[in-house]
Amino acid sequence: MAKILIVGCGDLGLAIAELLADRHVVFGLRRQSQAQSLQGQSSNLSILQGDVTDPASLQGLHGLKPELILYCVAADAQTDTAYQAQYVNGLANVLATQQQNSALRHVFFVSSTRVYGQDAGECLDDTSAPSPMDFGGQRLLEAEQLLKNLACPTTALRLSGIYGPGRLRMINLAKSQAWPSINSWSNRIHRDDAAAFIVFLMEHVIAGKAVQSSYIVSDDAPASLHEVLAWLADQMQIGKPAYAQQQATKGKRLANGLMRATGFQLKYPNFKVGYQALLASLTTP
Repeated sequence: MAKILIVGCGDLGLAIAELLADRHVVFGLRRQSQAQSLQGQSSNLSILQGDVTDPASLQGLHGLKPELILYCVAADAQTDTAYQAQYVNGLANVLATQQQNSALRHVFFVSSTRVYGQDAGECLDDTSAPSPMDFGGQRLLEAEQLLKNLACPTTALRLSGIYGPGRLRMINLAKSQAWPSINSWSNRIHRDDAAAFIVFLMEHVIAGKAVQSSYIVSDDAPASLHEVLAWLADQMQIGKPAYAQQQATKGKRLANGLMRATGFQLKYPNFKVGYQALLASLTTP
């Protein structure tokens, strides 16, 4: 039974915490004042309150001495300032609390495929060099670089677009008929698969097995945005804009080779399987 700290217990972080708490002692750090309301979901899960941008609120982490840390925060705004504060400064603040932690075995950082700024339809894999083209990708890559200063092994988890329960952007976009006029490649990972894969890797570390320093965390099948929207429209039996299904010439296609090489089995290997389940959940009384 390992001691694990999850920094950021939002939708994804809490899903991971709940999976781990069946077998390990888990501490989840959450900024919102309702942190204590999450207490008691498992006897092995304790929710702490703290703000990664406020070092004074993190004093309780100094004596915690977790064996594994997962940094899984989300920026509260799509601005350079927010990304700098949450991903770069926030990670640095948390790592500063662990300088005397000789028990620390591994740090995982939830990053994003936004670090790959390529946008001409390229096929990218885990060997492709990050080339961020906006502030978000730049700050995420800057945060990844902080991991290299640690004495213990680290892993950057580069997640593509997350969808799943409560994440209905594509469904709502299909309904709106206001589809982007320019088609592009898109990549995604179901929330439950992302959580399960991260737990899978953490269990590998606990068992003494090696994991890679970074992974593209995405499903097996990149698809054009219009293909996804058109399929959703057909499933919901609604119309499609006249310009739908034009050829995709922008964006990037992501290959999840290292993820698949671990032996992990995706529950939702492509958007049709994932969105079929999501649509079914929306119509179930």
